[in-house]
Amino acid sequence: MLEFCHVNISCSFVPILHDISVCFQKGNITTIIGPNGCGKTTLLQCLNGTSKVTSGSIYLEGKDYLAMPLRERARKLSFLPQVRTIIPTLPVKTLVEHGRFPHLGFARRKTQNDIKIVDRAMHFTQVDPYAAQYADTLSGGIRQRAFFAMTLAQDCNYIVLDEPTTYLDLNAQRAFIEMLLQLKAQGKTIILVLHDIGQALRISDTLVIMQNRKIAAIATPEMCLQQHIIETIFDVRLKKFTDEEGNYYFFY
Repeated sequence: MLEFCHVNISCSFVPILHDISVCFQKGNITTIIGPNGCGKTTLLQCLNGTSKVTSGSIYLEGKDYLAMPLRERARKLSFLPQVRTIIPTLPVKTLVEHGRFPHLGFARRKTQNDIKIVDRAMHFTQVDPYAAQYADTLSGGIRQRAFFAMTLAQDCNYIVLDEPTTYLDLNAQRAFIEMLLQLKAQGKTIILVLHDIGQALRISDTLVIMQNRKIAAIATPEMCLQQHIIETIFDVRLKKFTDEEGNYYFFY
């Protein structure tokens, strides 16, 4: 379990996030949603050090996460950010191999197990046909899959994703969501930010809804619908449709 306990974040004495307390249950998909600017990305960035916690604690499986060395954190939790200002000029396979760095020794020599994990991540994300192509020459969707493969190559039980479907077309989004469901079936714990509320309702075990840089609600999708939480926070009306493939949601 990953637990935030009364976490506060400030910058130059200006509060950014206030009194964040939430538990991300092991083996679940937990999606963070909320209006633009409510602090979703800032919350996730506590985990990769981009956002600095000014008070409060974060625990990963009972241990003080913020006190862990960065190398140990990277062996336990992988993070895929939304925005990358630099796209490396590297072949896709080399990029994915970077995910093994937290597990390598000083000489950076990969074992057969490291190679197996990299190949498995590339096959799972279907980027193995692009192994020799340079990442900066790929389309946005394929490049996103390559970065996701690098994230999976860390082979962590906790996977954190910030808006992972942003650069994907509809078919690619569906394929990505299917990968998340497969990872959950493998026992992975997935924490992500999504802009698409309908997607979040379909795939999540728990929704964390943020508003005004605080957590406004933590609930299952069913509870959100029954208690009209989403309609209230997002000021929308919602209709649910069901067919043989599952549930769909229309907002107006």
